[in-house]
Amino acid sequence: MDEKIRSHKDLQVWQEAMVLVTEIYRLSENFPESEKFGLTSQIRRSAISIPSNIAEGFARKGNKELIQFLYISIGSLSELETQYEIAKNLNYIKEAKEITDKIIFIRIMLSNLIKSIKNKQQGDGR
Repeated sequence: MDEKIRSHKDLQVWQEAMVLVTEIYRLSENFPESEKFGLTSQIRRSAISIPSNIAEGFARKGNKELIQFLYISIGSLSELETQYEIAKNLNYIKEAKEITDKIIFIRIMLSNLIKSIKNKQQGDGR
């Protein structure tokens, strides 16, 4: 990773994931009250899990653990995407292209970060 990155907060993918969390919270504010402990809670937890796992992985000692947590973030992103589709199917929300685009963008960023770390490990002979 780049020498300028001192904290998970310096990672653009973490920053983008934090924006997504805020957008998901705003989007889910209008879900039916009956979904408070169902879809509303689940979609928010999935969104929160994405930057949280990036942060936790970054705080771990080695790149192997970081990569593991980045994969968990991708899994949480897929959960979020599924729950977003469910909310659309139930007409709780309308299609929000910016959410779909951000999900795709974050998935690409996470995948590229994983590839970059793996390539660096191979270059170091690890």
